[in-house]
Parts: sequence; C-alpha cells; structure tokens
Amino acid sequence: MNRIKILLVLLLVFGRFINVYSQELKLNELEYFETQGVNILVYNNLFTGGFNDEKTAGIELIHHGVRTAQGGAVRLSNTPEQWDLVPAIPTRKLNRESQSVESVLRYEDYNFESRVVVSAKGKGVEISVYLDKPVPEELEGKAGFNLEFLPSQYWSKTYLMDGRINRFPRYVVGNSTTTPHSEKLKQFKGYKTYDDRGTGEYIEPLPLETGRTLLIAPEEPSRMVKIQSHNADLMLFDGRVLAQNGWFVVRSLLPEGKTGKVLTWTVEPNAVEDWVREPNIGFSQVGYLPAQEKVAVIELDKKDEPLEKASIYKIGEDGKATEVFSGKIESWGDYYKYHYVKFDFSKVDSPGIYYIQYGNFKTNNFIINNSVYDKITDATSDIWIPIHMNHMFVKEGYRVWHGEPFKDGYLQAPPNTDHFDLHDQGPTTDTKYEGLELIPGLNVGGFFDAGDFDIETHSNISVVENFVQTWEYFKPLRDQTFVDQEARHVVLHRPDGTPDILQFIEHGTLNLVAQAEIIGHMAQTLSNSVLYNYHHLGDAASLTDGLPYNADLGPYEVAADGQSSGVKDDMWAFTSRNPSLDLRAATMFAAASRALKGYNDDLSERALFQSKRLLKEATDLLAKQPQDSTSREWASVADISTNLQLYISTGEKQYVERFEELLWPALDRNVSFVILTALHGIPHMDASYKEKLRPYVVKYKDYINELENSNPYGVPIGLGNWAGSGIIVNFGTTISFANKHFPDIIDSSHAFKTTDWLFGKHPYHNYSLVATLGAARPKEVFYGNNRADFSFIPGNVAPGILFRKPDHFENYDDWPFLWGQNEGTIGGNTSYLIFGSAFKNMILSKK
Repeated sequence: MNRIKILLVLLLVFGRFINVYSQELKLNELEYFETQGVNILVYNNLFTGGFNDEKTAGIELIHHGVRTAQGGAVRLSNTPEQWDLVPAIPTRKLNRESQSVESVLRYEDYNFESRVVVSAKGKGVEISVYLDKPVPEELEGKAGFNLEFLPSQYWSKTYLMDGRINRFPRYVVGNSTTTPHSEKLKQFKGYKTYDDRGTGEYIEPLPLETGRTLLIAPEEPSRMVKIQSHNADLMLFDGRVLAQNGWFVVRSLLPEGKTGKVLTWTVEPNAVEDWVREPNIGFSQVGYLPAQEKVAVIELDKKDEPLEKASIYKIGEDGKATEVFSGKIESWGDYYKYHYVKFDFSKVDSPGIYYIQYGNFKTNNFIINNSVYDKITDATSDIWIPIHMNHMFVKEGYRVWHGEPFKDGYLQAPPNTDHFDLHDQGPTTDTKYEGLELIPGLNVGGFFDAGDFDIETHSNISVVENFVQTWEYFKPLRDQTFVDQEARHVVLHRPDGTPDILQFIEHGTLNLVAQAEIIGHMAQTLSNSVLYNYHHLGDAASLTDGLPYNADLGPYEVAADGQSSGVKDDMWAFTSRNPSLDLRAATMFAAASRALKGYNDDLSERALFQSKRLLKEATDLLAKQPQDSTSREWASVADISTNLQLYISTGEKQYVERFEELLWPALDRNVSFVILTALHGIPHMDASYKEKLRPYVVKYKDYINELENSNPYGVPIGLGNWAGSGIIVNFGTTISFANKHFPDIIDSSHAFKTTDWLFGKHPYHNYSLVATLGAARPKEVFYGNNRADFSFIPGNVAPGILFRKPDHFENYDDWPFLWGQNEGTIGGNTSYLIFGSAFKNMILSKK
C-alpha cells in the first residue's frame, strides 16, 4: 500500500514537472519567446517616426491568440499618447545560448540611452533595464519602463496588487492631478499638444494601485499575467484618463543617479494547459450565388489535427436544421502562424439558409440566393459617404451627424511648419498669401478624409475619380440623399430628384477647383493647426469656434467686434506645391468635367480649364527635376491617366499620343500597377490597342495564379502598418474590368475572392469587414469619428487584417482605436463603391 502511495506521489510530482517544463518559454526560429498559447515579441515591431506611438510595437504579448499587451519600453510619461516621443531602437541582438534579446533604446532629444535585456525565465521572461549613464536630470522622475495592456480584454476583470483585490473599470474612473506646462516635458515631436486651449495646465493621471507584485485576471486563465518588480514599485495607470485610445499601463520609474542594472521585472503570462486555438472558419457572411464557387478556408492551430470532413446544414422553414452536404477537407498548408485547410461546398446550390459544421464548431448562418450581392454598396453610398461631406450640415432622422464645419475658413500655413499628419509647409507658402493670412473661399465642398475631419487632397482626388468612373460606366440613378449646396444642408434617406452620385461628384469637385483657382495649384491638405483638436471626436462643427485666432486676446476671449478669438483652433492650408499632385488633379478634373456637363456646366468648364493648365505647368516643373527622382516616377503614372482622361474629354490627338507613349513602358515595368488604367482606355481606342494589350492581360493572369500559391485566399495580402483591404479591392476591380474586356483570359470567379475576403473569408476571425453588411456577423466597431462610442458608421470598410511581424495577423473587433486595421477612409470606401458596382455589373452580365 505504501509503495502505491509513493508511486502516486512520484507520478504527481513528475506530472507537475512535465507541465511546468512544457510551459517554459523558448526563443523560436522567428526570434520571439514562445510556448503553446504564449508569444512574447521583443522589438520585432519597432516604433515609427510617423505617428510615433501606434500601439503596435515594443515588447508585445500575444496571449492565446490575441495581442493583449504592447509598448514595453522605456518611456517618458505615465500614460503615453499617440504623438508622445518614442525611443529609436538602433540595435537588437539575439543570444540563443542565454535565451535573451538585447536592444538599445535611445531618445536623441535628450541624449539618453538605455539597454533592455529580455531573457527566458521559466514560465515567463525577465526584463532588465541597464544604464551606462544615470538618467539625465531633466528626465528624473519621468523616465520609466512601461508595459501596456489592452483595456477591452481586461475591463471588469480583477487584479491584485500585493494581495489587494481590485477590478479594472469598464469606463475610465481613475483619479488625476494637474501639472503646470513649465513642468511638463515638451516631448510631442515639438507640438505643444498639452496647451489645451490655453488653460495653463496639463492633466496627469494618478496610479490606480502601487506595489511590487501585480496579478492580472486570476479568474481568467487565458488572460492571467503575473508581474513582479524586484527593485522598484509597480504603478498601474488607466491611460484612458487622457485619451479614449489609452491602455492600462504598468510602470516603474528608473532610479536617479544609478548605472548598471537599474530595474528588473519578471513577467509570467499563464499558459492554459493543452490549449489549442479554436478553428477560424472563413466564409462569406453576405452569402453566395447558387452557381458560384463556394470554398471555406479554415484556419487551424498547428497543433490541431485537421478533420477529414465538414458538413453543410440547411435551416428549414420549420426552424429545424438538416445536413445536406458532407465533403472532404483538403490541406492547403502553413501560412505564417497557422495551418490552413479548405472545404469546397460548391455543390450546394439551392436557395436557402445554411451553416457550416466542422467537428464541434458551428458557424452562424449565411444565405444562398441570386440576390445576395444586390445591396452590397447601398450603406456606403446612402450613409457613410454623405455623412463625410465637409462644410455641410448633415442630418439623419432625429440624429444630427454634424453641423456645418469650418465656417471660419482656412489660414495659410506658415513657412517651415511641420505637421503631425505627415505634412509640412516648405520654406515659402508657394502662394500669394502670407503665413496665417485667411485664404478666402476654400471652405466649400470636399469630404472628410477618415476618422478625422481634414481634407486630404490626394484622397479627395481619388474620390472624385471613383465617383466619375461609377457614373460613366454604370449610370447609377439611386437617389436617397437630399443635398442643397446653397443652404449647405444634407438629409439622409430623403430623395431630391437627382442621382446621388452626381451630387457627390459636384461636392468633391467644388473644393478641388477652389484650391486650383484660389491657391493656384493643389494644397497638400486642409487640416488642423494644433494637435489637440486634430484628435477631436464628436461633431466636426465644434472642432473650431468659427473665429480666426487673435494672438492679442487671452484664452477664450472674443474680440469686441466678434470677428476673432483667443482660441488656437484654426484650420490651415498646407500649400507647398507638388507637381505630381497637380498631375493627379488634372486627371480628375478632366474626368469630372465630362460627368458634370449638363448638370453643372459652369463647374464642368472650370474643371476642364484647370485640367489643361495644371497638366502643362506640372509637366514643365517635373522636367526640371532629376530623371531618377521618385517624384518623376510617380508622376509618370499619373501622367498616363491624365492624358487618357483629357483625350476622352477633348478628343485631341496630342493627348492620346502621349498616353500610349507612356503606357507601354509602364506596363513592361509593372503590369499589375498600371493594367487597370490600360483597361479603362479600351472603349476609347481602336481595335489594335486592345490586341496590343492582350499579352499584358495574360501576364496579369500569371500574377493571379501566383497569388493562389502564395496564400490560401488567393488575394494580394498587405503586410504593412496599414492593412490590405484597399489592395484587395483594387485587385477585384481590375479583375471585373479585365473579365469584361478579356473573358477568354480572366475568369470572373477570381473577382469573388475579393468579396469573400471582405465579407469574412480571411485570417484571425470571420467577420465582415464592411459595417452592417453580412447581417449574421459584421464587425461591430470601427475607427470612425464616433469611435469613442465603440460603434460604427454604416457602410464603412475596414482596412482589415493587420500583420504584425513576424507572423501574427489581427483585427480587433472590441477595440476600435487602431487606425491601421479599423479606420475606413473616403478614398478606400469610394474604391469599394466602384468595385461593388463593377462586380454587380459583372454578375448581371452573366445572367
């Protein structure tokens, strides 16, 4: 009996040893620490110099498939905001023998360097900060090590600091204090963002808790993390005190006057025993045509053994589900982190309501019917686009989306001004206006760029082009929006007798023509002068007070004549001339002039005049630039479109000759980049042109076939800091037009890869990336101007599935604030409009 007891004890001990050993983190071949269910990335993704803190870099934790923590680095504030300074990371060294990663972090502005060493330690990692020189005096009490946790994964869960039990708040409720500006580091890339309308103080969040040992979410094993600090207090902050996109921050200050190893944390994320990620069954939430190919892509944990079969169930009118098809699972292979298999159920072609059953996993329902794609653009054109009409009062039912913004107009940006949204004003204004002088007449027309309220000129150019193509190719007569330009008034769901698309073309052209006529060329952007109102959320009309700034007045003071105020909230026009941008505008003006003829003849004539003028002036300016300049290269592509559009508008021979002179060499260099423009030329050229284009279409088909082998979805997946829906939409548009002109080469089935991707067949989750589209399961939160409400604007198209190096795809549907994966743009959403129109037309032509 005693032998049995001893044996049982040994087995238990051995079992615990095996379990602990199996959870030890190891550096894998992709240079991050890994055990099943836990990935710790150490500067695999670096902070950028563009928007600085984008919440996608530093030391990151991917916890049971979700990136729950990021930003691990030496930082200069308790709860960093997006434009706060971030460290440059000039070196990153991997040491497999010691199972460690070492990086130098440098703040050039303060000549301050630290070294962060992350080493495997049992079930977690040890993070150590080393200093060769003491913290600079001006950073004492400010420099510290931070690690930030995703609020949506932790709110309402508990945490223990040195055994004291608390709960993460669902909504920010932390305490704060105020600090005079003179004591605040000027660390926002030079932007005095802390000057909140001249109040003289900066808000400082106070810690929720302080101690040496923090245990996060002990009741949720898949999110439980233990952090111990060995030589400094841990402080827990709620970053949402300062900004709605803030995260929960764990922080320890670096000591004053010390060198060597000055700080050590142990971080232990819990790994759930035998955890395997649930399959992600990718399919179209919108549904399928009876005759189309239907292939689900199932994303599997590499430790998950693929099943042999999956089934399709049909829901009858009595509510009962019946299996109607069972088919084999075919392996595609590994793609980055996961293994992919495919389930072909194309044989299911009867109209009805269905779901997929894969083992114990059942999807939500989808529809098979001939009408599933009929309304895929309605929400975008009826709601999202008119809501983003600038300089207009926009109303929907009882709701006012925004009042009329920017009645005070736009001031000339001063020379040598850097802008936080990657713009700048050069050494001169390139206009007749002095810095801070009002440029009259720019506050008309145009569209908000995205989740902010600026007019990005390059985006608005694309927008008008997309509208014109939609109008000229498909003549949509849909009328669901009341637009009164004179009254500056828009009402949704109220027909006014004019096709909406014509009114959208007019609205976009009004602003762009105003730029060309008043400035003399195209502005880079019409945007905010100060950062604190650039990230303004809510009604765009409240972004400015409607009065130009007067430096002689105090904060909030209004001049006696009521014509100016002491509030720094003006919008500026950044007017440095870019001939490539002028060329793109010339393309758009030529196209818009045709669409507006007979509807707004005056605007049509003005647009055509500006097209010809800008083409000539931009060509002359570009001729003075070096042949190998990037500007010349991009301009050559714009020049192709400009000459095509001017030829279509005028019929003049000089334009068609220049078009062909530029087109064929460009196709030789990069067929996929220029082929869509070439296809648009077919209706306006002779038969020989189409035949000359044929081999390039064959080459494009080879590109399509290559995509089938490069990833399991067969689409061009972007791997940058902006997710790739736009690339995939352009891919679908190109296929739709190529199939129209060369159906013997490009099969229409390839266009369905774009709709499948957009509507749910993609990595990470299977939600539709178009707001409200796919009634069963569209995404529910987006980065729009109402993002603080964790909501959406109907018809918004998310950038989509964001890639984090070296192997992680993600798209948060519980956290809208990462713009690279959740922010729809006016350019992207109108590209979706042209794609959806071309796609529906392609389907209609096959019936």
